[in-house]
Amino acid sequence: MTDRTSAQERWAERVAALEKAAPGRTRKEPLSTERIVDVAFDIIESEGFDALTMRRIAVTLETGPASLYAHVRNKAQLDDLLIGRLCAAVPLPEPSAADWREQFFGVCRRLRDEYLRYPGISAAAFTAAPHSLETMRISEGLLSILLVAGVDPNRAAWTIDAAFLYVSAYSLEHSLRAQAEERDGEPARDAGELAERLRMLPPALFPNTVAHADSLTSGRGHERFDFTLDLLLRGVADGR
Repeated sequence: MTDRTSAQERWAERVAALEKAAPGRTRKEPLSTERIVDVAFDIIESEGFDALTMRRIAVTLETGPASLYAHVRNKAQLDDLLIGRLCAAVPLPEPSAADWREQFFGVCRRLRDEYLRYPGISAAAFTAAPHSLETMRISEGLLSILLVAGVDPNRAAWTIDAAFLYVSAYSLEHSLRAQAEERDGEPARDAGELAERLRMLPPALFPNTVAHADSLTSGRGHERFDFTLDLLLRGVADGR
């Protein structure tokens, strides 16, 4: 190596060091699956699940969509990762034959609450079969609860499938209603107003609806959620 070449290399190293130390220059955080998922959650939280696309994530990360595919194959895999992240936050109890109903309820309620934190995200649960180990962990936990209660394995499997579908659908409906209220700038009608509208229907055509308007619009908070899951588990218990 000549003295001239050596001097050029030292000069290049000094220039590179100056660039790193220059004010206002920040090093770009490298892409990773975790970072992509984090940004996806931020977008859903602020704009809703419908706004989430690979291109939208790429714009936020100041990169091209092709760069994302080195870490996340496609939108379906991203959806699976999102649901898996939420499932990871759901604790599982030690299965107990004495408390199996409340344990099953507890897991479903916690999953519902995780879904409701991010508007419309439960729609991701419908897109593909789950591959995330965290999602499978919830399935394993619910299966363990039902088996320790003496439920037939086949009935247990179908019950878990029905529960997952209901939790996802309930959460999605709840989120869509909240988004519509925000978009339209007006709150949803309360139960009393809805009941009054039903009572205005012609009794000759809707005799039972008019007579039972209060029952049709009853339920506060998540009472109907609990009611439906209770019906599901009662059916399972009767068939043990």
